[in-house]
Amino acid sequence: MESNLLDLQEANASMISLAGGKGANLGELGKIEGLAVPRGFCVTTEAFRALIAGSADIQKEMTALERVQPGDRPSIARISAAIRSSIENAPLPEHLIAAITKKLAGFNAGTAFAIRSSATAEDLPTASFAGQQDSFLNISGIDNILTNIRKCWASLFTDRAVVYRMQQGFGHRKVLLAVVVQEMIFPEVSGIMFTADPVSGNRKVVSIDAGFGLGEALVGGKVNPDVYKVRDGRILDKHISAKHLGIFAAENGGTAERPVSPERQRVQALTDDEILELARTGKQIEAHFKAPQDIEWCMSDRKYYIVQSRPITTLYPVPEENDDSNRVYLSTGHQQMMTDAMKPLGISFFMLTAGRPMATAGGRIFVDVMPELTSPRRAFMLNLFGKSDPLMRDALQSLIDRGNFIPDPENESLPAPGPGIQPPDYETLHSYDPGIVTALMESGNKAIAELAETIGTKSGVELIDFIVDDSRRAKERRSSPDFFGVVMTGMNATHWINDHIKEWLGETNVADTLTQSVPNNITSEMGLALMDVADTIRPYPAIVSYLEKGQLDDFPDSLLQFEGGAGVHKALLAFLETYGMRCPGEIDITRPRWQEHPAALVPILLGNVRAFSHGAARQKFQQGRREAEEMEQRLLQKLRALPDGDRKAAETQSMVRLMRNLIGFREYPKYTIVSHYALYKKALLKEAEKLVQAQVIAEKEDIFYCSLEEIRELVRTRQIDKNLLQKRKEDFTGYEKLMPPRVITSEGEVLRGNYRRENLPAGAIAGLPVSSGTIEGRARVVLDMEAAVLEPGDILVTTFTDPSWTPLFVAISGLVTEVGGLMTHGAVIAREYGLPAVVGVDNATRLIADEQRIRVNGTDGFIEIL
Repeated sequence: MESNLLDLQEANASMISLAGGKGANLGELGKIEGLAVPRGFCVTTEAFRALIAGSADIQKEMTALERVQPGDRPSIARISAAIRSSIENAPLPEHLIAAITKKLAGFNAGTAFAIRSSATAEDLPTASFAGQQDSFLNISGIDNILTNIRKCWASLFTDRAVVYRMQQGFGHRKVLLAVVVQEMIFPEVSGIMFTADPVSGNRKVVSIDAGFGLGEALVGGKVNPDVYKVRDGRILDKHISAKHLGIFAAENGGTAERPVSPERQRVQALTDDEILELARTGKQIEAHFKAPQDIEWCMSDRKYYIVQSRPITTLYPVPEENDDSNRVYLSTGHQQMMTDAMKPLGISFFMLTAGRPMATAGGRIFVDVMPELTSPRRAFMLNLFGKSDPLMRDALQSLIDRGNFIPDPENESLPAPGPGIQPPDYETLHSYDPGIVTALMESGNKAIAELAETIGTKSGVELIDFIVDDSRRAKERRSSPDFFGVVMTGMNATHWINDHIKEWLGETNVADTLTQSVPNNITSEMGLALMDVADTIRPYPAIVSYLEKGQLDDFPDSLLQFEGGAGVHKALLAFLETYGMRCPGEIDITRPRWQEHPAALVPILLGNVRAFSHGAARQKFQQGRREAEEMEQRLLQKLRALPDGDRKAAETQSMVRLMRNLIGFREYPKYTIVSHYALYKKALLKEAEKLVQAQVIAEKEDIFYCSLEEIRELVRTRQIDKNLLQKRKEDFTGYEKLMPPRVITSEGEVLRGNYRRENLPAGAIAGLPVSSGTIEGRARVVLDMEAAVLEPGDILVTTFTDPSWTPLFVAISGLVTEVGGLMTHGAVIAREYGLPAVVGVDNATRLIADEQRIRVNGTDGFIEIL
């Protein structure tokens, strides 16, 4: 092999750095038995590297490009055009021209070629870069071929390619370009084949697009192709399009669009037998690459040629299991209000706290509910899902209705619901002692204090074993009849009130107002407590100015240099003592806690300083309590006027007392979990520091990419697989870009669900109503809590909220989230603060633009763009 050239039959998957993604994949395709791949060779990245290094002009222009910000499109366009011009006009070395000429001599005279770009950052498992560089077809003659090789190299610096690299985090100098010179096939039919359905994600369904002529017409979107769906050797569906034109080889080189004759436009491009043959070929290629593939194919003289195959990068990974049973997975992140990717240690700890076995995929956790869906409890389970997430319920119902994936339940008596899933037991609600809440919280706080005192005495393997044992004990406390009973009784009392008041008075969701400012809600109290901290800051302009500048080294100790700083410092430390274990995405133990990164609180504190006056926290709490009391008195008065009204009023009053005493406890179990997490994390990082000093790992945070059991072995053996560690870091970077589905099957099919509601206003966006009322205001689309800039009256629109977002709720007038249910955190706190809220709004952060004026109807569950 001449270092600048490589025959395609010599290339393989390990040669991406030399042949680029396309060249390496073509080499692999050529090794599959029975597959026809056009002959050719690759001008390697070595030739491109030498061209770039040998040009002072290109080096200077590359340096200028590296200084440009992604949003500066005019500068990108100007500098990229200069680089392209320099490359296209650069002379090629004589030895390279001679080598290419020699390769071409091995083909028949007059052979035409396809000249295709092949970048090192292309056709990768996590980023396809498809279409970012150029290809040139039907090229013949040495001069034309050399010219188009230069054009391919130059296409690495088209505006779209430059911006895409910036967005994907690839450095311009790190991405190199090879060029594939491949014998041209002149097909009658060509197209694209996905070995997994690109729309649904189903790994069992092959999807084929087919049209007349070259595939560029399909790729460029110039023609509607036929679409065929194949599964297990059977054609599921055929959509025959009107194929008005095709792209064909031109007589003088290159390609040209031509109309397809009217009588052929509606003809099926491939016969049924040809469709099935192509699908079999696709699955053969998928098996070779061990991943679903996006394949470019063409047919000439009734023979298939494969001209490219790359991984499908848009599919969500499927949880891995040890058998081929049908499974239905629900996203735990949608239930926990945290859909971000989790690092392995975070997943490991969540598994310790989970009440049942779970699966993982794409850095997220899923639970298989097939056992429930095939049991006599199916209807009850669907009803339960409908209350928490109607989209999840609708997705499951649509799968059940097909009748071919989920078996019907066996005909036997309905078993008693298991732990954590109880129907409302209205008859026994009155007997529950509300005084138990204080005792349970004192017991939980005592366990946290004992853990803080004891864990510092443990180290090494003993520390890991202690954490596992403490997690088990904490889990047992949270699942005890009293702990669980209080949570469920508060929820059931809420259902009782809503159901009975609707039946008796025709009013809906009255509990939303009745639960404002309830006692013992550790999360809503946190939002008010941060308002109190803002009260200590407001009188001191120098401190406010310091915080606004944002240079917060050594915060909060740096506050001590200012007048009033000692008081602010003391108040902030007191807040962190109680709430410092919290943070966005707190169910992942690896996330930085507020006590580790106190400056994260500064934007919220400044917002509170500007938006409120002194004592606003108490006023807000008292106002919510007054509104709840007024609602209660109004309802009782109306009930007493009904037949048998005294009994109905007495029962309702008793139930309101029960609900208000118990419902706040709903937030406490999670508080105990993250309190334990913070102490575990601190101890583990102390242990990791020893591993860094022993040069076992490079940085403390490397343990975040290990499970707890792997850390135990790491501490014991002082050995780590550095290649595996690096792969997990790269995997996590890819997972961060994914959005997990609510429901996914073991076949990889993503089921999205719909809201089945009529009579919504035209153009309204449907969601789940979780906190009553209607509000109009400015939408603030916030994806990062620390970047939130909110003013009173704003409506917060975000992906999800967890308890760490609560301090933002005091300043807003309404809430819209993409994820959530009736009893998830955002809904609970929205009701307590009296904020109209709609959750579970698919793609809310894309459908609603920042600063748009919107109306949120939290009673009926929809948003209107005003």
